[in-house]
Amino acid sequence: MLDPEMLQNLELPETPEQSPPVKQIVYRSSLPHLEDNISSNMTSSRFNSFTGYQTLTEREESFKPKEITTVHCGFYSENGGFGVSDADEDYMRSCRVVVATCAFGGGDDLHQPIGMTEVSLKKVCYVAFWDEVTRSAQQEEGNKIGEDLMIGLWRIILVRDLPFTDQRLNGKIPKLISHRLFPTARYSIWVDSKSQFRRDPLGVIEALLWRSNSSLALSEHGARSSLYDEGNAIVKKHKATPEEVKIQLDQYRKDGIPDDKRFNGKKALAEASAIVRDHTPLTNLFMCLWFNEVVRFTSRDQLSFPYVLRRLRLPGVHLFPVCARKDLVNSFGHRRKVKPLAKDGR
Repeated sequence: MLDPEMLQNLELPETPEQSPPVKQIVYRSSLPHLEDNISSNMTSSRFNSFTGYQTLTEREESFKPKEITTVHCGFYSENGGFGVSDADEDYMRSCRVVVATCAFGGGDDLHQPIGMTEVSLKKVCYVAFWDEVTRSAQQEEGNKIGEDLMIGLWRIILVRDLPFTDQRLNGKIPKLISHRLFPTARYSIWVDSKSQFRRDPLGVIEALLWRSNSSLALSEHGARSSLYDEGNAIVKKHKATPEEVKIQLDQYRKDGIPDDKRFNGKKALAEASAIVRDHTPLTNLFMCLWFNEVVRFTSRDQLSFPYVLRRLRLPGVHLFPVCARKDLVNSFGHRRKVKPLAKDGR
């Protein structure tokens, strides 16, 4: 990190002119809704009117980027869910740099960020996405949203009509496709709800993106290096069923993903509790494809990240060491079990 005086003088660089392979992304939600090929042999029943109904053929085509690329990336239908108020939508459109977190279904407490400069306080939006269950749980503990819609430094955005019964999947929306929520933002930093962000956001972006000419930064995994080893660990820890994991890994083997421990000189597995990224078209495409994988297969995003990385060959990915992640956040662990939604209505 730069010293405090240099951090105070940091300015956002000009937005560069986009170069191939991707100059523009067209989201399926912005196209006329043709009748999708919805069939009983879809890999996952979790596709719905929020995600759209991506076929395996469309999935394969999405990994072949073009200058103008069409892709599923949430918000497929106006009736798909994840609604916010007009005031919240206007606020999100005003953000150029975002630090985001979420807690749905009760979830974790809200940890106030620390370590930022006065400049960052003026330039950075701190946004926490809650649902009514979390709002009620937090209010019972004295954490009431103010008239300015704030709790401390966090702007609380209440989400209505969450699209998935699996709250982990609902959490992937602000985590993986934040560019869909903040359409004018240039940069975003994701922080899991179990963690407290403890560094200056602009300084983090400078250190992890600008200095290494990167567009996406996240931590190497602390315990494992192979996605296939990660699959075994997920089953062992009961974070997904053996059947779910087998379907996903069988598809990845079919698609030619090797059981390698290294990729481009780094571990082939990442830990995604903190994600720093530039909202370029190519990086946004990467995040859309990653989101589609966690909808199609298991919700364990660490399992699908190396697959998307190998398939898309995204340049400018900075996998930083575990010690750097521990310097970015204080981790408190998950406090309470989230409450699932009653049903998917789409």
